[in-house]
Amino acid sequence: MDIYQHFRKDEHEFIDQVLSWKEQVERTFIPKLTDFLDPREQQILEMLIGTNQDELQLRLYGGGIHSERKRTVIAPYYEEIKEDTYQLSLLQAFYQDKFVSLDHRDVMGAFLSLGMKRKKLGDIFVGDGIVQLVTANEIAAYVLTNLISIKKTNILFEEIPLNRLIEMEKNWNEADKTVSSLRLDAVLKEIYHISRKDAAEYIKKQLVKVNYKTVDQVNFQLQEGDLLSLRGKGRSQLVRINGQSKKEKWKITIAVLN
Repeated sequence: MDIYQHFRKDEHEFIDQVLSWKEQVERTFIPKLTDFLDPREQQILEMLIGTNQDELQLRLYGGGIHSERKRTVIAPYYEEIKEDTYQLSLLQAFYQDKFVSLDHRDVMGAFLSLGMKRKKLGDIFVGDGIVQLVTANEIAAYVLTNLISIKKTNILFEEIPLNRLIEMEKNWNEADKTVSSLRLDAVLKEIYHISRKDAAEYIKKQLVKVNYKTVDQVNFQLQEGDLLSLRGKGRSQLVRINGQSKKEKWKITIAVLN
């Protein structure tokens, strides 16, 4: 069976990487620690390696119970995996929220402006005058030294224990919908209660992401499990495809993040 047939073409490179990690661990018996993976990448990893193999174990951790981005460990079944195996650092800074407004995009932009790669950064918390970053250990010192301003506001990070991570529990509300097709514009219309014309405009303006990648094709075909986001209107997921009705419309279950 061709394993690639179950995935989109733009995911094939990551699939090759996962299979390479698996082969490496099986051959050398040395655990593999990955960079931070988004939920779709985690899903692919679990599909390809699984969590109940006899010879390998797969563990995922991002610093907290509700962490979204996680580093993963692929290891022989007998290997002991502890919290410090994931090599995470928690950095925190304070800002005057009465005088400046910061959001996730501001912090992300400041981080990327240092020349750092997104895959070295886990979850970001911004609010109530606090910024927290979960980073890979290997870049923590560089970030502490060089990330000294965000949105023209001076800021000073310090490393703190991981158990002080501020977490926001994510609540997903599911609902059943009927759509004319599984095209991106048709599904966006139903999820976000907008016109199909507006949905198409958002897509063309590159304001829509599917599985954390910007999609600018209105007729992009969605699949079960796809994670969606529309800038300014939040995130959602195509949880299940429940078949077609007698009128050949698609019955789907969606979830919206509150």
